[in-house]
Amino acid sequence: MNAAGENHTRAGYSRENVTRTRPGLSAGLLCRFAVNSGAARVMTKLLKIDSLVDDRERLRREGKRVVFTNGCFDLLHPGHIRYLAEARALGDALIVGLNSDRSVRALKGEGRPILDESERAEVIAALAAVDYVVVFDEDTPQELIARLLPDVLVKGGDWPLDQIVGREEVEAAGGKVISLPYIEGSSTSDIIQRIKEIP
Repeated sequence: MNAAGENHTRAGYSRENVTRTRPGLSAGLLCRFAVNSGAARVMTKLLKIDSLVDDRERLRREGKRVVFTNGCFDLLHPGHIRYLAEARALGDALIVGLNSDRSVRALKGEGRPILDESERAEVIAALAAVDYVVVFDEDTPQELIARLLPDVLVKGGDWPLDQIVGREEVEAAGGKVISLPYIEGSSTSDIIQRIKEIP
């Protein structure tokens, strides 16, 4: 069950439920129905900042603990998956701030990102651990964090606590800042290099 009250693991779209309510559907149509339904649920996670602030306030009123993290998330790998699952376990809802294409280029240089922001947002939103995705165009998420004021701000262990952007704002509001252990051997840059070295 996610923060919006939706069950991502079932959501009422099991084969039994669909065939019971839509008798006579072929296997192909069943698959198409499930895919379309899944895509619709993914799109509900992609919000503009103003809508996200409204949802964040609702979650605050409900006493839900909101976790925030951010990154480029270009070429998703196991390190990303484990990191986001650990972040989600720290609260009731996980917001992922996603660097825009311009922001990624400013951080990583020309040739990045490999996937554009709409593709990266859709992939991240498809993960069960993620409740919301918002794209930001600034070089850092400081302004975004200041508006959302999450209960928990999370970054990977390659970021020392005193260098985590948004720490002052979150702690001043009574929130926590956590640095999760860095997962060795998981890097988009490494994957790109390995692809370049394929004979």
